[in-house]
Amino acid sequence: MTAQQTLWSLKAGERCEIIGYDTTLAEAYRIRLMEFGFHPGERVTCLQAPAFGAPKVYQVSATVFSLDDDVAAYVQVRLEPRDA
Repeated sequence: MTAQQTLWSLKAGERCEIIGYDTTLAEAYRIRLMEFGFHPGERVTCLQAPAFGAPKVYQVSATVFSLDDDVAAYVQVRLEPRDA
C-alpha cells in the first residue's frame, strides 16, 4: 500500500480529487480551505510547483490559489491518471 498522498505531493500538471483532511489540521484552516472550494470530492490541478519549498499554485473550479506546505500537506488526495 502506498503512503497517503497530499495536495503538497502533487507535481505541476497533476490532477487529484480531495478525499479529506488530516485530523491534525486546525479547524480554522479546514473551514477556510472549504470556503475557498477545497472540499472533499472536488478536483484540483497543480499548476505550478516551484523548487525549494516555495508555495505551489493550484486550480480548484475556476479559481487559482497559492498554498504552502504548512497547509497543503494536510489535504488528503487521490491522484488522477494524467489522461483523465
